[in-house]
Amino acid sequence: MSEELSDQGSLLEARQIGRQTTAGQWLIRNVSLAVHPGDRIAIVGPTGSGKTLFLRSLAILDDIQEGELRFHGNPLKDKELPEFRSQVVYLQQRPVLIEGTVEDNLKLALGFQVNQHKPHDIKALISLLNTFDRPESFLQRQSSALSGGEGQIVALLRALILSPQILLLDEPTSGLDPGTTKQFEAIILKWLSTSDKIPAFVWITHDHSQAERVARQIMTFPAGTILPVQKSH
Repeated sequence: MSEELSDQGSLLEARQIGRQTTAGQWLIRNVSLAVHPGDRIAIVGPTGSGKTLFLRSLAILDDIQEGELRFHGNPLKDKELPEFRSQVVYLQQRPVLIEGTVEDNLKLALGFQVNQHKPHDIKALISLLNTFDRPESFLQRQSSALSGGEGQIVALLRALILSPQILLLDEPTSGLDPGTTKQFEAIILKWLSTSDKIPAFVWITHDHSQAERVARQIMTFPAGTILPVQKSH
């Protein structure tokens, strides 16, 4: 497992995280990770090794039984969770969409009080849709008529509208064809390079070649070790 990491300059830090079953069996234990501005971290490992459990812990979606999470160097208080979730956005493998149009789903995230100050930039949305080879009329498609891959695109756009500091991505391209997968990757990398927040991501993938394309560091489960990506030239 990784040694305890310094929180100096980190956006989000997990210190010696442990998750166990109700019977007391450890699912993951002593896993540490610090996410800094601009970090591009991929998590790889076999099915059942604890990747998603760890990512959900980072998103504070499940309780942890051991260890500590810190945001900007400080332990999180319950009253700070809404602001945390507007800045640390979890994108799950199978997106959950509401009934209505694509645009209704995109506006949903901005309806929460903590996000109401964030702009709804329709021109920016159209630009992103064009990157996915989707016309402006795509905004008026009913969510029930979308394919799984199209639903994942909508979920990504809904996340990016929030201008998060960190994206937590749980195999987000598993339902996409190779061409759309490359477009999805390009959008994430463009978001990293153009945002004024210097954001970061932690991206679970079963595809080692994808991890090497998108990440600068790769964390391997179940060991929890993290190493820099050796880019070929």
